[in-house]
Amino acid sequence: MVLARRKVVYMLLVAILVLMLSPFGWLLISAFKDPSELRAVPIHWWPHHPTLENFRLALTLFDFFGYARNSLTIAGIYSTLITLASAWAGYGFARLSGPGKRIIFGLMLSTMMTPQIITLIPTYLLFSKAGLVNTYVPWVLWGLCGAPYLIFLFRQFFSNMPKELEEAAIIDGCGQIRIFWRIFLPQSWPVIATSLVLSFSWSWGDYISPALLLDDDRTTLAVKMATGYVTEHGTGLYTVVGAGAILYIVPSLVLFLILQRGFVTSTATSGLK
Repeated sequence: MVLARRKVVYMLLVAILVLMLSPFGWLLISAFKDPSELRAVPIHWWPHHPTLENFRLALTLFDFFGYARNSLTIAGIYSTLITLASAWAGYGFARLSGPGKRIIFGLMLSTMMTPQIITLIPTYLLFSKAGLVNTYVPWVLWGLCGAPYLIFLFRQFFSNMPKELEEAAIIDGCGQIRIFWRIFLPQSWPVIATSLVLSFSWSWGDYISPALLLDDDRTTLAVKMATGYVTEHGTGLYTVVGAGAILYIVPSLVLFLILQRGFVTSTATSGLK
């Protein structure tokens, strides 16, 4: 009976996995198709004549690597700064005491319920009046502000660390800044990995902010791909879009594969006390 239940559960999980991966599978198959095969009726489930031409066009229709460099620059700056800022804020909420700390922490968490679209226009007006449009400074400022969810993760992790570590460091003459940099931060690698993966993905996949704040020559790959894969008549090259999308997800996928051990560990333990 138990074995039959396990088989049913495994079959259900496999079915869910296939359902979730099917869009990506169709995208991958379409990237190797000829445009005529993509429009064929009945549907060609598998390309009759697989081709790499779509990948060549995806790289050459515009400066793919140049815009990818812009995206990597923004995502690298943003993910690094927001990880450090969130770690520092999380350490403060976890290990330091002060009046109104719980209230401030609750207010910070409540900001996660605010849709980004509400702050979009005021944010643009502020950056425009400050002369920061068409620069990467907004991502630096956003990174230095930290992120509520990441602060929460660091706070949960730092709260579970033994108090004896902190007391021993204080006896040795360490201040709070040195305790954070020399003791707490080096031991928080699982949360750092999680923060880097999440924040890099947020910035790498962001379309709205670069489209609003950056000109065409400084914009990101996500924005350029939305308008770059068309014919001279404005018709979409959907097989090329599929190939470009496959190439587009490679950096995020590589980063996740490198940091996946820490990412999974942090996700599994961040809520434990």
